[in-house]
Amino acid sequence: MPTIDLPHGTLNYRFAGLPDATGSPVVFVHGVLVDGTLWTGVADRLAARGIKSYAPDLPLGAHRLPVNADADQSPRGVAKQVIAFIEALGLEDVTLVGNDTGGAICQFLVDTDPRRIGRLVLTNCDALDKFPPFPFNIVFHIAKSPTWAKLLLGPMRFTVIRHSPLAFGLLARRFDAAQTTAWLEPARANKAIRRDLARFLRTVDAKDLVDVATRLDRFDGPVTLVWGAAARGFTVTLGRRLADKFRSAKFVELKGAKTFVSLDEPDRLADEIAAARLVHIG
Repeated sequence: MPTIDLPHGTLNYRFAGLPDATGSPVVFVHGVLVDGTLWTGVADRLAARGIKSYAPDLPLGAHRLPVNADADQSPRGVAKQVIAFIEALGLEDVTLVGNDTGGAICQFLVDTDPRRIGRLVLTNCDALDKFPPFPFNIVFHIAKSPTWAKLLLGPMRFTVIRHSPLAFGLLARRFDAAQTTAWLEPARANKAIRRDLARFLRTVDAKDLVDVATRLDRFDGPVTLVWGAAARGFTVTLGRRLADKFRSAKFVELKGAKTFVSLDEPDRLADEIAAARLVHIG
């Protein structure tokens, strides 16, 4: 897996497609306690269409390389890390795709520095005062303590618990056991990773995302929301409220999908990302 050295530390990332492929590159942004493999199915489908994509492992609890001790682990700080990643790779006219907490990070990113972002695609994610919505706010509160996070994650070594409606089962219709094990193992095994996660969670404040929402209409690129209608917490109502904050956003409702649309409906999401890349302003 390639790595890249950034101001906050060394980052793992996955690349799909041909390096010399033209057109808008796609950058995927995942949420808490998952990594860039969340997007693999979609990235492979885009690569088959000649679209290159990048999926960094952000320091949100499933990463394997701890960040520097002085790294800004706030949501806006992680958004700046994504900006630094895009800049370091020399990417322009990026199609930015976010999910779950990563969707909130995308909102902070376009509020901070949207110059390299050509368009935005959001799947079910935090928005407005739902940062995070119930029941995920309970998990966030517990995991603010590295000690409590370790206790919380301990039982997750059992697949039946990890894939139950009390855990990942809330987020998608089906999972690969090896993948979900890999997502949780870094935080279970490494105190430094739990520290990075806790530092992020302690800075999450819904007021900040509400404030960002007042400026989302300043982003002048095309926006598409691809929303799983069967999601718990990240409801269709929330998605439509978020869509209304942009100048003009396309809203696509997927009836059977939960929060992780990339797992439940990879073909549909790849279709919408490919279509979004063809839309230009001006």
